[in-house]
Amino acid sequence: MIWNEHYRDVRDGAHAPFGASKYSWINYDEEKALSYYKALLATQKGTELHALAKSCIQNRVQLKGRNTLAKYVNDAIGFKMRPEQILFYSPNFFGTTDAISFKNNLLRIHDLKTGVTPAKMEQLLIYDALFCLEYRVKPDKIEHELRIYQNDDVMIGTPTGEDITPIMEKIVRFDQIIEDYKKEL
Repeated sequence: MIWNEHYRDVRDGAHAPFGASKYSWINYDEEKALSYYKALLATQKGTELHALAKSCIQNRVQLKGRNTLAKYVNDAIGFKMRPEQILFYSPNFFGTTDAISFKNNLLRIHDLKTGVTPAKMEQLLIYDALFCLEYRVKPDKIEHELRIYQNDDVMIGTPTGEDITPIMEKIVRFDQIIEDYKKEL
C-alpha cells in the first residue's frame, strides 16, 4: 500500500474539528454542526486577539477607538502592566493573567474577554489569591482592582482581603489534599 501524504493539508499534531477523536458530532444536525464550527472560530479569534493585545502592550503600541480591545490595550499600557504573566502556587494551582501590575500597594489584574458569554469576576479573584500566595502578600494590606473588558464595557471589582483570604485558604487546603493523595498512589 502506498499511503497518501498530507503534510500540505494537515499540520503535525493538528486535529480536525470534525475528526474521529471528537466523535460527538456524529449526532449533530446541520444547525448544531454549524454552531459548533462557529464556536471554534470564535475561540481561534479570541486566541489571536490575545496575542495581538500582548504584542501591543509589550511594544507600547496604543490602539485607536473605544472598542473592547483598544480599551484593554490602552489601559494596560497606561498602567504599565505586564501581559500574560503566570501566577504559580503549585503544579495543581496556577494560571496566566492577561495583564497584571503591582505598584504602590495596588494590585491590578485585567482580563480581556472576546466571547459573548457574560464574564464573571471569580477568575480574577483566583488570580488575585494566586498572586498573594506566590509573592507572600497579605491581601488585607493591599488595594485590589480587577477589571474585565468585554463587549465594549469594563466591569471593575475592588475586592478586599476578606474576599481573597478564603480563596487563598481553599487553594492551600485543596493543594495539600491533592498532594497527600498523590503520595498514596
